[in-house]
Amino acid sequence: MGLLDGKVAFITGAARGQGRSHALTLAREGADIIAVDICRQAATVPYPMATPEDLASTVKQVEALDRRIIASEVDVRDLAALTAAVDDGVAQLGRLDIVLANAGISTPAPTLEMDEQVWDEMIEINLTGQWKTIRAAVPHIINGGRGGSVVITSSLAAIYANANTAHYSAAKAGLVMLMKVLAKELAPQSIRVNTIHPTTVATDMILNEPTYRLFRPDLEHPTRADFEVAARTLNKLPVAAVEPADISNAILYLVSDAGRYVTGITHVVDAGGQLG
Repeated sequence: MGLLDGKVAFITGAARGQGRSHALTLAREGADIIAVDICRQAATVPYPMATPEDLASTVKQVEALDRRIIASEVDVRDLAALTAAVDDGVAQLGRLDIVLANAGISTPAPTLEMDEQVWDEMIEINLTGQWKTIRAAVPHIINGGRGGSVVITSSLAAIYANANTAHYSAAKAGLVMLMKVLAKELAPQSIRVNTIHPTTVATDMILNEPTYRLFRPDLEHPTRADFEVAARTLNKLPVAAVEPADISNAILYLVSDAGRYVTGITHVVDAGGQLG
């Protein structure tokens, strides 16, 4: 018996990284999955984004767990496409219980030198895209009449300031109040809403040179090893980045009956970084 037997989860950004990890973790516990990812390059993102092949790999891995998955290439900025993807998934899988608004990008830049498009695309994907995800999906949970759970991926950056992340931090902080308002609005339908706030996570969004330069601006081409030394020093911890599974396990608690009375909270997973 799994913790999520018979339930269906909708996950954005599911082609790789945290999204894929969440899909596999929930599938192992019995959930079927509706998965979307943009699967192409966003204009301002300086690292390679997920591909159709990445999303296909997520599908194969979920199916290997003997769970059903409906996957499609969708940009979270496109409300109509999100709605169509969720509607199709629910039609095929029969219900919706969990929404993980997970998709996001990272485009570090100094605040006063940032290109306007960099700011706009960050807010469109990391903030407005999360609202569009919820707008498209949560009505299906309401219509099911069984209650459910929404987890929005925020960040430790919503709590602690770092240079060159004003747009990212503003978007992630905005998600906190979006969550709190939704938690109040959806409580009568027994739908719980929480944000999760990871520290640095070892995914492709982080493991790239633009991010390494955030930690080692003194080097022209810092390596992952340079980044890890700097991150451990900054966080005063023996780990430079947590694993996607660490975030997935926290999400499993929030969406399962183990967290049935948890709503309206900012759930931090930072390896104690805030104590540094």
